[in-house]
Amino acid sequence: MISEDEARARILESVSPLPRERVALPDALDRFAARELRATIPLPRFDNSAMDGYAVIASDATNGARLRVIGEQPAGVSRELCISAGESVRILTGAPIPRNADAVVMQEETACDGDRIVIAAGEVRAGDFIRKASSDLAVGQTIVECGQRLGPAALALLASQGHADIEVHQRASVAVVTTGDEVVAAGHELRAGEIYDSNAVMLSALARQTNAELVMQKHCRDELDALYASLEEGMRADVLVISGGVSVGARDLVREALEKLGAKLDVWRVLIKPGKPFLFGTQGNCGIFGLPGNTVSSFVTFLVFVRPALLRMMGAQDTELELPRTCARLARDIVGDDTRPHYFRGELCGGEFRLAGRQESHALFGLARANALLRVAAGETLAAGQLVQALLIT
Repeated sequence: MISEDEARARILESVSPLPRERVALPDALDRFAARELRATIPLPRFDNSAMDGYAVIASDATNGARLRVIGEQPAGVSRELCISAGESVRILTGAPIPRNADAVVMQEETACDGDRIVIAAGEVRAGDFIRKASSDLAVGQTIVECGQRLGPAALALLASQGHADIEVHQRASVAVVTTGDEVVAAGHELRAGEIYDSNAVMLSALARQTNAELVMQKHCRDELDALYASLEEGMRADVLVISGGVSVGARDLVREALEKLGAKLDVWRVLIKPGKPFLFGTQGNCGIFGLPGNTVSSFVTFLVFVRPALLRMMGAQDTELELPRTCARLARDIVGDDTRPHYFRGELCGGEFRLAGRQESHALFGLARANALLRVAAGETLAAGQLVQALLIT
């Protein structure tokens, strides 16, 4: 049995970014940039007005001053207006600043008098309500780093530079195979001893939540030939996720089937709670993850081991591989496992971390209430009121 850190290190060493592809900007949401990009257009591109009002020469715009209005400049193509002493230009938000103007007086601080305005403001200073060219972004600045996740704001920044598409790494394809004679699909009547297949839905959702592409979802009974065929089909994907059948029981056939298929198994059983019966291997370009059959164990091991591998394959920076964290105070004492790190499921509420229901590896109701995990090191005891780092899972 190996440590959690060693298992994750071996997994991440075994996977590498997928090939690059160019996609339209709207399709790049939550993808990872395949190369660094720099600004070619400054932001703002030109000096422009931050308000509806009047462009003026600040030294002319004393309180009570009367300035002649020589024209109007709306947002859009510049009318190439130029003002002289004693003049102003009606200007709208976002419009280019006329030549010689060095301030904008808000409309609310003026009064109209025929073709003139009367300044009703206090001190008007040069630069007031003018957005200076390049004040937000200069040409040559990095706008996207290699491996950066492209969120809505990043896509807007790229659009501001005229990009219609961007080079990203391909999405990882994922196949999910659940196992077990006791498991049946929804819609079938349950017989004594049977349960519905919740792991297939959960693992498929976790894969999609990571922005991977789900290409196969299948259930297989504990029968070697059928399992062999299902796993062989699943290995056509970039990642094969198997739930159940990875322990050492008489009906745990996954390892045998994988070895028959020529898979190289690099990780077998990990010091982690829940989730000790876990395996990782490869077959060709496919990364293979064998997760425990208990739902909570399957959930935790996906987040701890599968999610980082998927993100690395899709080009993410190392900082993206970890779950986001937040500080919280413990609502009660928590005692960890003596021999392995323990991931407790909890609810964050008002800056406090509270355990969410029962903490056994089968307790799905408590897991469904949880929005965070708390990793407690082996042999560690945490006291109520202690400040901890909770891992966000929703």
